Amino acid sequence: MRSLPLLLLLLLATSHRVHGEPDPYEVGVLYWSKTIEGQVAMRVGFEREIARVDSRARAAGARGIELVTRVAGDGAAGIENQIRQMKALLARRPDLLVVQPTDNAALAKELVAANRLGVPVIAYDQYISGRGRLLSYVTSDNHQAGYLNGEYVASLFPDQRPIKLVLVDYPHVSSTVERVDGFLDGLRAYQQRFEVLKVYPAVEPVEGAKAGAQILRDFPRKGSVDVVFTVNDGGGLSVVDALARAGRREVVVATIDGDPRSVQNILAGRLTRIDCAQFCGALGQETARLAVRALRGERIPRQVLIPVFPITKDTHRLFRGWNRPPVQSFRKPWPSKSPEWTWTLTKKE
Repeated sequence: MRSLPLLLLLLLATSHRVHGEPDPYEVGVLYWSKTIEGQVAMRVGFEREIARVDSRARAAGARGIELVTRVAGDGAAGIENQIRQMKALLARRPDLLVVQPTDNAALAKELVAANRLGVPVIAYDQYISGRGRLLSYVTSDNHQAGYLNGEYVASLFPDQRPIKLVLVDYPHVSSTVERVDGFLDGLRAYQQRFEVLKVYPAVEPVEGAKAGAQILRDFPRKGSVDVVFTVNDGGGLSVVDALARAGRREVVVATIDGDPRSVQNILAGRLTRIDCAQFCGALGQETARLAVRALRGERIPRQVLIPVFPITKDTHRLFRGWNRPPVQSFRKPWPSKSPEWTWTLTKKE
């Protein structure tokens, strides 16, 4: 008699599996930061698109998508934390892993481990170096971002006088390395001479504040620095705040991300002259779309580059924000060898 309830339970469980919702895809997602606003916007774009697809799939009785998310945090602790997080997610054997790396090389071993387990990995925003294989890589066109800054800054100074340049860099991830390379390439392309006075590490607000204070200690005299190039607004906004409070309004700041506070600095004439904005929402959304296609067994591009938008006093009205569709094209109001900016995604199969 005791076996009857057990039998009924088994029948009910079997019935639920047949007539209920199919098990959702499990997607592990490793985010970098909660404090870098552009990265938060990328997460919003990614999760909104996944939620839209999940809702439609479940309504149609198809497999939905369940996200298992982790945030690493900033600095060296964040790098170590993300290694542990990736190991833990791989132990779950998810259907797909989406990673925003905190460091180019830190996850190299874990990517190889994912390959061995047959867990496909899509990286976005930053690359994962080493012997492992990524299914796809989605990022902003970071070299373009630096280059646009460089060509614009070159238009502000006479070619014959070397500009005194300070770099606020973060050499641990691919995006910021490409931005610095692009910036210097842009200066060289327009024969703008320059002297790099010093390089400071910063990619988030605390590091940016430290870099700003140190710049003022190292170069206390007005006119001792012409240009500061910061690789993102996460650290760059704090640098601008430090210089502005010290009255160093002669410094030209060029930066990348498109944070609304940086745009306000441009409009107020507060040091920042150009900010090449990422389309953070579109980057997250494109990553989500590729993830969905991968889950469905479709072939996806090996790499996707999202264009960036150069915001200046003359172009800011054309920029609609991180999460809104951009204009399709416009003519740059400064000298350029490629005067037309266009919204074009670059895809490599």
